[in-house]
Amino acid sequence: MKISQLTRRDIFDAMIVEEVNWAGRLEEAEFLGRLYDLSQIPSTDNRFSDAAGDIWQHRVNNFDWEDNWIFHDRRFGLAYGDDEILLRFLCETVHPVIRSDTPEAERLAQLYNNFLINDGFQLVEKSRMSNKPVYIGRYVGTGTNPAVSAAKQTLGGSDLTYVMQQITRMEAAVNEDPGLAIGTAKELIETCCKTILAERDVTVSKNSDISELVKQTAKVLKLTPDDIHDSAKAANTIRRLLSNLATITKGVAELRNKYGTGHGRIADSRGLSPRHAKLAVGAASTLAVFLVETHHERG
Repeated sequence: MKISQLTRRDIFDAMIVEEVNWAGRLEEAEFLGRLYDLSQIPSTDNRFSDAAGDIWQHRVNNFDWEDNWIFHDRRFGLAYGDDEILLRFLCETVHPVIRSDTPEAERLAQLYNNFLINDGFQLVEKSRMSNKPVYIGRYVGTGTNPAVSAAKQTLGGSDLTYVMQQITRMEAAVNEDPGLAIGTAKELIETCCKTILAERDVTVSKNSDISELVKQTAKVLKLTPDDIHDSAKAANTIRRLLSNLATITKGVAELRNKYGTGHGRIADSRGLSPRHAKLAVGAASTLAVFLVETHHERG
């Protein structure tokens, strides 16, 4: 069991404080029936033969169990069972069948991830159902990329939910799905540029690609090489570093178009490995942090 008791209690407490209805739009027995065979789980009430009877009696008929009884009922293993049991339960609470409000489901997934990451786990999007995310729990490890860590800290002032989802998706996909990580790295840069330009009342063309967005953002922030006066210390070095922004952007975009999500993948993408994803994710995170920090510093 890698997910600690502390993390589990923190998640349960957060759900209680947020008044999360874990069963969503289903009855509790119906929800749990998607995860467990209730007919095989014994009853704690001698009047019934299984857990299904328990739940009906105490949550429907008498309604004398507290709303969050499931968290500490040892029969269901959320507090003391295998990690997989808890992860499947959390993923189910944000499943489109359970919770049709996509922004709410995404907010809850991020709430869980804020605690799970301490033990190296995350809920990540594995597929979509009617254009709504379906999540799976994954072990991503506790060692984090410094650039990604900096992005988490710095980009929290932007559209927090969406940006953090992109960062979480990148982290989780680096080893399992390098193409997804690269595609998301490109999307992160786009999101940061569009956010900065919107906050500075700059109109963005719907047809602008990533290179154009970065160029426009750099111009607004006065980050182009031409903005560096010759009198500035190490002017040539600063100009060279700034000109490399376009190179980073172009490289991430090219990797994304060949291997990542969004434009379809080439038939033979076996040459793509986690090291390529780490390169793209690190570069995108570094660039995003630099742009957002400059935006904040210059008001």
